[in-house]
This record gives sequence, structure tokens and C-alpha cells, in this order.
Amino acid sequence: MAADEKRASDIAASLHRLERAVLPHLEKHSSVAEIITSLGMQEVEVLRALNWLQNKGLAKVSETIEEIIALGENGKLYAKSLLPETRFLNALSSKPLPLSEIKKAAGLSDDEIGASIGVLMRLKAIEPAASSGEKSFKLSEAGKEFVRTGLKTQKFLSVKKFPAKAKELSEEERKIAAELKMRKEVLAENIIKNRTAVLTEAGRGVLKKASTSRETVDRLTPEMLATGKWKTAQFRSYDLAPPAPRVFFGRLQPYREFLEEVREKFAALGFEEMTGPIVESEFWNMDALFMPQFHSARDIHDVYYVKEPKYAADLPQQLVKRVKAAHENGFGTGGKGWRYEFSDEKTSRLIMRSQTTACSARKLAAPDLKIPGKYFAIGRCFRYDVIDAKHLADFNQVEGIVVEEGINLRHLIGLLKLFAKEFCNTEEVKVVPSYFPFTEPSAALYAKHPSLGWVELGGAGIFRPEMVKPLVGRQVPVIAWGIGIDRIAMFRLGLDDIRELFSHDLGFLRSAKVV
Repeated sequence: MAADEKRASDIAASLHRLERAVLPHLEKHSSVAEIITSLGMQEVEVLRALNWLQNKGLAKVSETIEEIIALGENGKLYAKSLLPETRFLNALSSKPLPLSEIKKAAGLSDDEIGASIGVLMRLKAIEPAASSGEKSFKLSEAGKEFVRTGLKTQKFLSVKKFPAKAKELSEEERKIAAELKMRKEVLAENIIKNRTAVLTEAGRGVLKKASTSRETVDRLTPEMLATGKWKTAQFRSYDLAPPAPRVFFGRLQPYREFLEEVREKFAALGFEEMTGPIVESEFWNMDALFMPQFHSARDIHDVYYVKEPKYAADLPQQLVKRVKAAHENGFGTGGKGWRYEFSDEKTSRLIMRSQTTACSARKLAAPDLKIPGKYFAIGRCFRYDVIDAKHLADFNQVEGIVVEEGINLRHLIGLLKLFAKEFCNTEEVKVVPSYFPFTEPSAALYAKHPSLGWVELGGAGIFRPEMVKPLVGRQVPVIAWGIGIDRIAMFRLGLDDIRELFSHDLGFLRSAKVV
């Protein structure tokens, strides 16, 4: 018992001023509306206090929703002066009449006349009357009965007491109300929330303690410090145990944030960024890379072909001739090329870029190429693939080249290991021999994922003379790599499924690691 009283005292001492104001009124009123009226406080303040009290187990708040049917402006008018269709019927009660006389006798506008005819024809209450001139109407047998008993809609408006609770309407009245709601300003529907609040046993105990305790102070003010009132004031206590609500601030999409970090790191290492289009020609995507137009090596790149337009019209023709010569006879590099007839039509075929190496080819052929120079690109690529935890049909790739006299394979392997450790935060890295049509020697970079095991991050090598000489105009060593940055992001963000990088799931986006 003593423990319960101690807890009640502690809770009473921690009550907010709004809670202390509302708590006594829960003994007098159960309606929240009445509490608001008696306190003279704003509704939001009372509701906030009740929510806090309920969270502490001191009050129980409930809410019921009630639908109220009331008369609109036209509804009030029609309840007294009758619905247009009722007046239309009454005008025909003695004899058939032409439309102009019905309009005059019933006092109806053109719109009301049209609406009345539609309603009464649907009820089969009127029918056309024989007439030599103007269109006329007469009552049907059903119409005569309606004149005697009255239309149901009219009785509903004139007899029913409004406002009325929707739940108290009969099935037939609900149908009539639904029909009248479709008409302009006849019936209005209002939703009323009835909130009630009652004290719990714990609340009664806290109320006793709160009523006998001194007023608590929520904050320390300069005035209290100046006058010394803080010495005798009873400060409100705070419970630090309950968890605070999580606040989700705006942030970059986790993968986009990682890509920006990669871009900044390359820039810090002295690399310049190179770019290229997503819709690319086979020339830049494959032919300029010394990939033969017939060779099965192209089959590794299951590319997406563009339906319209099919061909590029802006290829540099002098460069195409040099690349064509490299394919057909080696272009004076000491090699014999692929020794086949190069197709100018095929080289201009448009595709979705399958590798960012196309950006490297464009840069090597650019007039602003620097030797020595270091370049990188971050680009979207597209290849047909079976989508699973490690593969996507469209993905991001980081491409890099270093153009410098005397650079060799040792430099490349050192850079690859540096990139893997820097971006993957892993020491388990290996570089193994591989094959690519445009590099010799070629290598593949692997890193060990905690749950997926060894994952291939990308390919690398030294560009072949048959690729470099036609583009640059002379032979110079170029080391190059293309890394699947999506997979590296899996390491950094702690993911087991590559598809989560592009997730729209708010739970993932809010809880993703900050890299």
C-alpha cells in the first residue's frame, strides 16, 4: 500500500500543468466537450492532456463517431414550400396541362421543371397527354395515388425532425436520404465525434495526491533566479525511463549518399570525372574497345537494343575509319587485328550502355585528354540478367583509367586493393587472372562478404594497343578498371540483397546505416 502511495505521489509530482488542470474535471464530467467548456481551454490542450493521462494509466479515453443528417438550404425551403416534383403533381391534380401552364401554376424554374419531369417519369407518376400544340402531361394512375398519399421524399422532408441521427433511420428512410443527398443542398451530412474520458483507479489515487500537493513549476525563469523564489519552489519531476518518440529527419537516400562519397574520394585522389550518354552506339560501347563484331566475347554483354531510332547519326567518321582499320588489320600496332570486314552499319546501332568503359573510350579520343592523367566515371549500365541477391538488370558501375608513360600491372593491382579496402572496409581481397577483349593482361577483383562469401567486384587490365592507338593517336600505357559499385555498397551498408539498394521501403530507408 505504501508503495502505491509513493508511486501516486511521484506521478502527481511529474504532472504537466495541462494534466493538473484537466484531472479534477474528470470527476465531474465524462464528456470531453463539457470538460473543454468548463475549463475554457483550447480543445487541442485538453486532448493533449487526456492523451498523456491515458498513457500513464490515469484515464481512459474513448471515441464514438456519429453521422448526423441535417437540412441544407434547399431542404429547408422544400420542407415548407414543397419539392418541385410535388408542386408539379399538384398542378396536374385536376386536369392535363401544357408545360408552360404547369410551370406557371407550380412556380417552377426551367431547371426545376426538367428535374421534376425526370423524377416523376422514373416513378411513372406522369405521362404525356394528347395535344395539338405544346407538349402536355397528365397524371397516371400511380400519379393520382401520389397526389392522394404524398411522395415519400416529401413526407421525409416535411415530417421528419432534423437534425436526425443516421443510425436511427429506418431502411426505407436511409434509401430516401441517399436519394436526396444527390440533390444540391437538400440534405447535409455531418460527422460528429463524441469523446468521453473517465478516471481509472490509479487516476483517483493520483488526483488525491495532486490536490493536496503544492503547484509544481515546469521551468526555471530569470525572475525566479533574481528573486530567489527557486529556493522554495517545487519543481516538476521528469520520468526519463519512457522512450522518446523517434523523429525521422530528412536525409539522402542511403545508396545515393554512398555514391556521392565515392565521387568525393576519387576527386580527393586527384581523379577527374568523365561522363557519357546512357543510350550509346555499338561503336563507343564495343567497337572502340576492340571487341570484334562477330566474336563470342560480345555475348557476355547481353545488351538492350533501342527500337527507335535505331542508328546514331553523329559518329566521328575519321575515328571510325581508324577503329575499323584496327579491327581489320591492326592499324600498325604490330598485331594483325581480327581480320574481318568491319560493318559501318552495325557500329552505328544504338543500344543501352552496357559498361562505363564506353566513357573511357570517349575520354581517350577527346582533345582535352591529359597525359599523364587520371579519370573516373560513375554511370548507369544495362545488361540482361537474372535478378537475384547479387544481380540486377540495370546497375551502377565505377570506371577508372590512368594514362601515363611507364605505368604497369603492379600499379593496377595496388590501386585495385586500395579501392577494395577503402570502399568495402574489408581486408580480405584478391586479384585473379581474367579475360576481357580490350585488356591484356586482364584481372578480376574479389572481396569477401560476411554472409555472401567471395563476391566479384569488377574487372581490370591494361588497354590493348589496338584500342589505345586509334583513339589517342599514339601508343601510351593505360591501366583501367570497371567496378560494380552496387556490390561495394552492399558491404558498406551491411546488406545481403542488392535489390535493397533501390528499395522504397520506409523502414529500410529510415534505419539504413550512415556511411
